Parts: sequence; C-alpha cells; structure tokens
Amino acid sequence: MSGVFKALSDPTRRRVLQLLRKRPMTAGELSDHFAVSKPTMSAHFAALREANLVHAEKSGKSITYHLRLSVLEEALMGFAHTFGLGSEAHSAQAERKPEAKPTVRKEEISQ
Repeated sequence: MSGVFKALSDPTRRRVLQLLRKRPMTAGELSDHFAVSKPTMSAHFAALREANLVHAEKSGKSITYHLRLSVLEEALMGFAHTFGLGSEAHSAQAERKPEAKPTVRKEEISQ
C-alpha cells in the first residue's frame, strides 16, 4: 500500500490518473497535457506501473495506459479503515447510544 501512496504523492501522477478515468490514453496523449520532458513523463508512468495503478499495453511503438481503479480503491479503503473510517466505523457509530443531553432547570436560565 505504501507504494500506491508514494505514487499518489506527486500531483502530475494524480492528474494522469484523473485523465485515465475518462478513457485509456497513449503515452503521447497523456504527455500532451503536461509541460515536462518525455523522460520525466516516462518516470511518472513507471512509478504508476510499479504501484500497479496503471496497466500498459504496447502496440508497435505506441503504449496505451489503462487505469486500474480496483487497486486505487483497495488502497483508499485500507487507508480509511486504518483511521476507523468507512462502513464498519459508520455502523459501529450508529450502534452507540446517544449521549444524554444535560437538562437546564428553569431557575438557571433566569439567572
């Protein structure tokens, strides 16, 4: 899971994932959205592949990237559960009895 969060720590890689949510894109199409060199983009793509967040399909000289949303969802759910967030925490909170609210007597209000 730490590899996923390391990959997500960079804003360029997060933007690549946002773009891939719309549709699979080639490396060239993705690179057109950024003002960085091709080697820099290649390093970003490699980090995303290593984290298993994207899948690359090579066709001739072209590489098409596909988002692996299940890996991202799994990492985010694991992170949420680490901090007690998510459906389990919600159901546990719903099972708790509401705390009694302190009552204020009439004479306390008039003072």
